Amino acid sequence: MKINGNEIRPGNVIQHQDSLWIAVKTGAVKPGKGPAYNQVELKNLIDGRKLNERFRSSETVERVRLEQRDHTFLFEEGDMLVFMDTESYEQISIPKDLIGERAAFLQDGMAVVVESHEGAALGVQLPEQVTLEITETEPTVKGQTASSSYKPSIVDNGLRIMVPPYITTGERIIVNTETMEFVRRAD
Repeated sequence: MKINGNEIRPGNVIQHQDSLWIAVKTGAVKPGKGPAYNQVELKNLIDGRKLNERFRSSETVERVRLEQRDHTFLFEEGDMLVFMDTESYEQISIPKDLIGERAAFLQDGMAVVVESHEGAALGVQLPEQVTLEITETEPTVKGQTASSSYKPSIVDNGLRIMVPPYITTGERIIVNTETMEFVRRAD
C-alpha cells in the first residue's frame, strides 16, 4: 500500500532501499525556506542499521502489510519482552529495542497487537493511551495556573512527562503512547 511521506508514523513498516524498515521516531519539519518534510528515524528490521531520512509529502513509500495477532504482555526478561498469543497461548520473545523507548509503557497483562512478516515478529502496537501515576513533580506556585506553562514530572514507569501546573504527586494521568505527552487526568 502506497502512503505519502508525511503519513509515516512511529511503528510503521515501510519498504525502502530494497529492505524492510520500521519508523522509530518521526517529526514534521517546516523550514522557513522550502517545502515541509517528515524527518524519520528508521531502523532496519533485518540487520538493525539505523537511518535518518527526509520524506516530503509529495513522495510516496510502500507501507508493508504485516500479519497482526492479539497478544498479552507477560513480563520482561533481560533485554527481551515476553508476549502470549491470546488465541493459541503460544509465548514469543521480542527484543526490547524493537519497541524502543515506548517499551516503558508496557504493563503486566496489557493487550497489544504483535505484527509479523513471514513468521518473524517485527513490531508491537501499544494501546493509544495508558494510565500512569505521578510519583514526583514540582509543587504548584500560586498564580502560575493561569498561564499555559507545563512542569516536568516523573511517572510510575520512570518516564519524564510534562504536565500542567495543577497536577500533583499521586494523581493518575492519561498519556499518549505515540507522542509520550500528557492527555488529561484519569477519572
